[in-house]
Amino acid sequence: MYEKKNKIFSRLSTSVLSLMGLSLVTVAISVNLSQDVTHIVPLNLSDAVLPSLSTPKLATEKQINLPDYEYTVQLGDSLSQIFIKLGISYDDLLSVMETDLNHLRIDTLQPNNILQFWVDGSKKRLDKLELIFNVAQKVVYRRLHDDSYEFTDVNIIGEWIQNVTVGSIEGSFSVSALNAGLSYNDVHSITNLLKNKINFSRDLRVGDKFEVVHSEQFIAGQTSGQSEMQAIRIQRHGVLITAYLHTDGNYYDKYGDSLQRAFQRHPTIGKEHISSGFNAKRKHPVTGRISPHNGTDYAVQIGTPVISTGDGVIVMIRDHPYAGKYIVIDHGNQYRTRYLHNSKILVRKGQRVIRGQRIALSGRSGRVTGPHIHYELLIRGKAVNAMTAKIPMATSVPRTERSAFAKAVTMYDKMMFAKL
Repeated sequence: MYEKKNKIFSRLSTSVLSLMGLSLVTVAISVNLSQDVTHIVPLNLSDAVLPSLSTPKLATEKQINLPDYEYTVQLGDSLSQIFIKLGISYDDLLSVMETDLNHLRIDTLQPNNILQFWVDGSKKRLDKLELIFNVAQKVVYRRLHDDSYEFTDVNIIGEWIQNVTVGSIEGSFSVSALNAGLSYNDVHSITNLLKNKINFSRDLRVGDKFEVVHSEQFIAGQTSGQSEMQAIRIQRHGVLITAYLHTDGNYYDKYGDSLQRAFQRHPTIGKEHISSGFNAKRKHPVTGRISPHNGTDYAVQIGTPVISTGDGVIVMIRDHPYAGKYIVIDHGNQYRTRYLHNSKILVRKGQRVIRGQRIALSGRSGRVTGPHIHYELLIRGKAVNAMTAKIPMATSVPRTERSAFAKAVTMYDKMMFAKL
């Protein structure tokens, strides 16, 4: 067999961690020594025992290129602490974050996500980092010959399977929906989508029914956790309240009327000059590698008001070494927007905002060549061109699409009736 070599790491001082300033999540660390042996050490324990990178690997292990370290994300720690515990250079972390500037995927890590590290044991240099969000989604940062990193977004399509959930009101809607098998996210999405049609805490009675058509992603028979609601019906005292997902990614009632507040295209009060547009295939002027520009830049003076392009909730406020002071707004139904390089933030995390509300003042924080507003629109986590994307701007399904929408409504209704 082979010998395990262990190294003792003392607890990191809180002052050192606060200086690193990259608060994220607690992680549990596991080091792969072979396919059958995994040594797990909690990072938040003092005098934790961490196996050394000098541990010999088996020949079969080299062939399949197992990671040197693997982390399962939990609440309460920071990404910088992980790098310090592994003895990996802080410069490598900054380089990864610089590569991540056009994507900001590191900032989206959640509990139970997995981080895998491939490390040059002699130099303690990071060769590759994988962030695994679920069985269908991961991103990879790989060191290149010039010591920069390239970014790869890996998505597996898998198989999407439809299912129908039906239930009756027995107490509150949320409890009844959870008992029927819907998730907390489903309940939040339904109540947010239909809040202008029904008061969920007051209007429903015992015996009222609800039906939901889901499409859920599976990879080799395992759920990825990704799903979307395609149809919703609530029968309240014999009155039907409906929502159907159209091909444009927006929800409409059975008559084709929009259920979502409209967005606006620009995060500014006036139509400011666009200095740099969205370009998913932009090439770096020096390296020639693809370095996408995943947003739209507006040339404005410092202090220009930045406004929310739609109703939503502030879910993230960060001060990033490269993206600067930035804000993320969740608008529901898989829509999010990001606003980078601000000089001042005018909102707080958890705050609800409406379309047209001032959320920040423009600036040049982070790594920029001059003051501007950098605005991004994300649909299902993927950056799209905010100037051309199909977003809720119309009040109803376009006339030319009414026939296809009606056929989809009929199909969904048949699925739900069959389940009753």
